Amino acid sequence: MREILKTTHLTKNFGGLCAILDVNFSVNEGDHQSIIGPNGAGKSTFFKLITGDLKPSSGSIVFLDKDITSLPPTVTSHLGIAVAYQITNIFPMLTVFENIRVAAQSRRTTFNLWAKISSLRDCDEKALAILEEINLSGSKDVVADNLSHGDRKRLEIGIALATQPRLLLLDEPTAGLSPKETRETIELIKRLGQHLTIVMVEHKMKVVMEVSNKITVLHYGKILAQGKPDEIRNNEEVRKVYLGGIKI
Repeated sequence: MREILKTTHLTKNFGGLCAILDVNFSVNEGDHQSIIGPNGAGKSTFFKLITGDLKPSSGSIVFLDKDITSLPPTVTSHLGIAVAYQITNIFPMLTVFENIRVAAQSRRTTFNLWAKISSLRDCDEKALAILEEINLSGSKDVVADNLSHGDRKRLEIGIALATQPRLLLLDEPTAGLSPKETRETIELIKRLGQHLTIVMVEHKMKVVMEVSNKITVLHYGKILAQGKPDEIRNNEEVRKVYLGGIKI
């Protein structure tokens, strides 16, 4: 299986605080990896290093055999890394359909400033297909600001999908969702995982165990453990540090 992402000795310092320390992490094409750990473990910082939102203090990041260390998000996005953040980043006054179409338009190889919107048929078709995939077809004409929290989260994922990623990063995709919305999101992630490589930060262990084939545990910016769900579930050190000794 081809290695799609690799970090080597990745480290990030904020003054005297070391948020990420010497992290060696890899993702194979087709993986569904989850990153877990207590608050302050460095999960969000690690995500931001991969996307280019933060520059590492040392170490390297390689994506599809290309060194992307310190490249900005605009570049990593066009290389094939998309992220759906915990705090949604949508255009609130555009409709659901328009949000997806704008993202799809960003991937056109040519751009005519004077082209009519109606001429962008391929973008329209792509947007409609994505709306179907994320179960928001019935809300395509709804202004995004009027969506429920759960629908906003799905729209954020849809916007990420419209950029045609090879790697999809999900930051707390079920945070704040009801049990019904959580189940819908789990099923969506499973569907996406059939054709996408996914790395996810998530606190709900039932979600992590259901959708992941690999799990990485961060603690104080270091990797505490890595392995398959059963290996993490039965790891005494992980249960002690992260789960308070509770068996999952």
